[in-house]
Amino acid sequence: MRNVSGHGKRLSYYDFGHTTVYASRFDQRFPYCAYVPDDYDEDGDKTYPLAVIVHGTERGMLAYRDAFADFAEQNGVIVLAPLFPASICFPGDLSSYKMLREGDLHYDAVMLDMVEEMRERYRTRGDRVLMYGFSGGGHFTHRFLFLHPERLLAASIGAPGVVTLLDFDHDFWVGVRDFEKVFGKKVDLDAMRKVAVQMVIGGDDLETWEITIKPDDAWWMPGADLAGATRNDRIRSLKGSLERHGVEVQLDVVPGITHDDRELIAKVKDFFARALNGVAAPA
Repeated sequence: MRNVSGHGKRLSYYDFGHTTVYASRFDQRFPYCAYVPDDYDEDGDKTYPLAVIVHGTERGMLAYRDAFADFAEQNGVIVLAPLFPASICFPGDLSSYKMLREGDLHYDAVMLDMVEEMRERYRTRGDRVLMYGFSGGGHFTHRFLFLHPERLLAASIGAPGVVTLLDFDHDFWVGVRDFEKVFGKKVDLDAMRKVAVQMVIGGDDLETWEITIKPDDAWWMPGADLAGATRNDRIRSLKGSLERHGVEVQLDVVPGITHDDRELIAKVKDFFARALNGVAAPA
């Protein structure tokens, strides 16, 4: 919460620091919260980059917001943490947000409007954001990079279980051959090459029980096993597919870590700090 008592002028006490939880104006099924640095002054002119932190299947929106609060204070950044609840599209639905679209539900549009809400409420800097997602959030982040690279300053992709390769020989979700048909928008390689991209994973993230796609699974399609068996296999396949098209990728592998990003987030914060300073940006 705010570091002083009382409301602001246009903003309330609950719009500062660890904010309250808001319902998206675009689609009220989707809430979000934020962290706003202590030095935010409604009467000031300082602008703040926006960092979007996308949860995994566990949906730890508040935990992720809080984990990046120190980064926000140290770097003058506002943090946005959305929540895509389970069972939105059907009972037991855990994963539809990871593919960005499910029928007429466009999760990317929900996200983009949350960003616009933040821009209208606060003095955020520019229209390009930092984005990090781990596991299910890593699904979302790399596909968002394919679809909306012009909206990203930097993308940190954490250990996605199922990856879409930048492969024009296979259809979505395995590749991007029919990407324009699926999303109504071509893959913009030039715009992707302007985004600072990090991939981060634990060296011992080798379990396959959750990510093996079998012929009777809803996501099964030819090429489902193209990227390899483990998350480490798949993130390297994803990295290689981007690099073959001229997209620079920084891969950080943290030894001894399984599928848990608590020891990975420091790498993400360092990457974001360098991206803000132009150090991590592609040439």
